Parts: sequence; structure tokens; C-alpha cells
Amino acid sequence: MSMPVRVQYFAILREQSGLSGEEVLTQAATTAELYVELASRHGFTLPADRVRAAVNEQYVSAQHPLKAGDEVLFIPPVAGG
Repeated sequence: MSMPVRVQYFAILREQSGLSGEEVLTQAATTAELYVELASRHGFTLPADRVRAAVNEQYVSAQHPLKAGDEVLFIPPVAGG
């Protein structure tokens, strides 16, 4: 059964998707599954293990379960200096 989640993208993920965020209907059970689904849709080049996820403003593991209405942020590695 599909559920709605709100997704936000940063840095290279924003560039590759052409979006800062979107509402998606997903059957993904975890943040990792959602990232794989979205990577397929948008052509993300970063592997899932290089991207951090936050759900409802809390950093979570890749196996964090999703619920309808969650806000998911995918954050790629950031170079700084």
C-alpha cells in the first residue's frame, strides 16, 4: 500500500533531481528503500551508503521505518574548508 511522504533534497541531489523537494507516494518501508526508489526515478549518482537521512528533523539509520506523512531529508556528503 502506498503512503505519502514529503522529501527534501540538498546539494547534488537537488541538482540531479531538479527539485528542492516533492511529495511522493511510496511503498518503501525504510529510508534506504525510499532512496533507492528515488535514485532510480531521478538518476542519483551517489550510492545509498553515502547519503544521510533525517526523518521529521531527526537523523536516522538507513533502516528507519517510514510512516505516512513523514518528512524525509536526504543529505549528501558535504565538502568544506
